[in-house]
Amino acid sequence: MIQDGLKENKFSSVFKQLTEIAGALGYAAEPDSRTVPNREGVLDLLQDLRSILFPGYFKPSQNGLDVACKLEHLGVIYWRLAGQIHRTLHTGCSRVCDSKGVACPIMEESCQLAMEYLQRLPGIQARLVKDVQAAYDGDPAATGLAEIILSYPGIYAVTVHRLAHEFYKMGLVLIARIMSEHAHSCTGIDIHPGAQIGESFFIDHGTGVVIGETCVIGNNVKIYQGVTLGALSFPKDEKGKLIRGNRRHPTIEDDVTIYAGATILGGDTVIGRGSVIGGNVWLTESVPPYSKVINRPQVETRVQRSE
Repeated sequence: MIQDGLKENKFSSVFKQLTEIAGALGYAAEPDSRTVPNREGVLDLLQDLRSILFPGYFKPSQNGLDVACKLEHLGVIYWRLAGQIHRTLHTGCSRVCDSKGVACPIMEESCQLAMEYLQRLPGIQARLVKDVQAAYDGDPAATGLAEIILSYPGIYAVTVHRLAHEFYKMGLVLIARIMSEHAHSCTGIDIHPGAQIGESFFIDHGTGVVIGETCVIGNNVKIYQGVTLGALSFPKDEKGKLIRGNRRHPTIEDDVTIYAGATILGGDTVIGRGSVIGGNVWLTESVPPYSKVINRPQVETRVQRSE
């Protein structure tokens, strides 16, 4: 059909233009599906890891299974983890997996990293236990630990962050980012996986919270919705490109409370231990320990004169 031929020509034209644009952006070749992390696979892995950290709360309960079955389940998670790590590292691989029966040279490294990650899980779990307790202690509306684990968006965001942060420290940034942005989309809480967060951390309500990559948060810190721990500006080099790797975000010391809507910016900004930062405060400079910073609105008083 002539009409079909015209459509095919138009499709070819569009495809050619898309290919040329992709090539100009450095995406000339379509990646092999085995050489990039699978987003759905990473998120499935995230839920498996969460089920290990909070046994019996997520996915089918394994409470009735014997030790051998639980170890087998952990083994399955190990291989899935190794597979996603392998996909992440594959860009540096000189050979295609299973090509002519030759194993991928980085598969061994992927397995080692997977085992290293699993060995970090007990430490992550210990921190999360304290996070859940901090939420219970800090929220009089909480009826119990189960409610917090199953329904609090702040706990979900912190759980994902603690899992993603370990991937980030291991150099597996893409896996970490997939996890953290998933939590962001689910909760409205945006925590960069590079942020360092101490023990007993509680985000109350949580919507609109932003915590930047180089932020350092101490122990027993509580923050409310709409808090931003961000950067003042993004310095550039002589070519106008962003300089990366510098400290851009504030340090929050132990036992600090930051109320809703507060904005704290800058890599040199330190909020001293035990301080309270009030709602809607804008801070770009450090405050000493045990400070109380509040935003005092200026009220204009008008006197009505009688005629």
